[in-house]
Amino acid sequence: MLSKTTVVPKVKQLQFQDWEYGLFLHFGLRTFYEGYVDFDERPMTPEVFMPTNLDCEQWIRNAKESGMEYAVLTAKHHDGFSNWPSKYTKFSVAYSPWKNGQGDVVREFVEACRKNDVKPGLYYSPFDGSADFYTQDAKAYDDYFVNQITELLGDYGDIDILWFDGCGSEGHEYDWPRIIREIRRLQPNILIFNIGDPDFRWIGNEDGIAPIPTWNVTDAIEWSILSEGEDELSGQHWLPAECDVQLRSTWFYSDQNEDTLKSLDELMGLYYHSVGRGTNLLLNIGPDREGLLPAIDVERVQQMGAEIRRRFGQPIADTSTFVEEKPGKWVYQTDKPHLIDHVVLQENLEQGERVRRFTVTVISKKTHKPVQVYEGINMGHKAIIRIPAVYIRGVIIEVTESEGTPILREASLHYTGA
Repeated sequence: MLSKTTVVPKVKQLQFQDWEYGLFLHFGLRTFYEGYVDFDERPMTPEVFMPTNLDCEQWIRNAKESGMEYAVLTAKHHDGFSNWPSKYTKFSVAYSPWKNGQGDVVREFVEACRKNDVKPGLYYSPFDGSADFYTQDAKAYDDYFVNQITELLGDYGDIDILWFDGCGSEGHEYDWPRIIREIRRLQPNILIFNIGDPDFRWIGNEDGIAPIPTWNVTDAIEWSILSEGEDELSGQHWLPAECDVQLRSTWFYSDQNEDTLKSLDELMGLYYHSVGRGTNLLLNIGPDREGLLPAIDVERVQQMGAEIRRRFGQPIADTSTFVEEKPGKWVYQTDKPHLIDHVVLQENLEQGERVRRFTVTVISKKTHKPVQVYEGINMGHKAIIRIPAVYIRGVIIEVTESEGTPILREASLHYTGA
């Protein structure tokens, strides 16, 4: 249950929620091993890592053009391969023939992000299948963990997100106070995903679907796809949720699953089920063995970006056309009736999440009567409300239950014909 005590977000958390939509990039040594799965026992060697046409700018340029505001790259996945020339392992790009061992995928990724005004994030798997001392010497592994994180957060400038995947770490004890202390020292403004000292959390599935309601305040999190149930936190925390989902059926590239590419219709559905329910959406594409986003994947996310802009880029009415009749009630009226099929609402969250229940009522075209067409629970960062198309003379947004006085940040009306 949510506490009645107001939990207030950090400025950086609100900024993260405004980013809304990001690109997940699973790329590394296992890209070159068709069919390789998590915790696969097949041996791998850096000698096969050869992305001959690696173009991180192609990744990030297309992300930006598709409406994505941030990107997260697998700096190190569960297999332990480091996409940067780490001094602490021989299982890295430095031991591959790519660029004669002088290449650095992380650097090229971060530079591409900065060039295209996309926030860079780095995925780091605490579990490491290449480190034989992972299970044998927890202290030695903590040293390794801290050393690698120090490279990632000390050598590439400002990093916006450190994305910790808990999968594989079940039952392992990390020295989280030491690890987090070093992270916060190196990058005080970084956002940590889900474990250690999280600033935002996993939605709990890899399907891109947020449940109703999804509150920003929670006292428990799910931290691994392999774990059941939630881990309790020390009290209530502001931890906005993120939905991660694959564009195809695998996280890393495969040349055998082109037929699993999600349709535009499904992707738009996921957008409604994530961003439309107040969470962020992190959509994954696996760059291919040349180091490029596959052309059909690019085409699909470009289509999605265009459709989002088509539906929501030119509202019929916005916040400036609503009048606050009393605290928690906002009214839009028009002399010229028009169709709507979407209402988009955003709560001002600077002082916490206050809306607990609200309604959307339309003023009908012919009889000018109020008719309630929607009842919602949380409004949060964003609620995209899709309704059957209806001619209206007005719209009433009313908060029927709240903790404190609710503040409307944005409201807009749309007719998409979708």
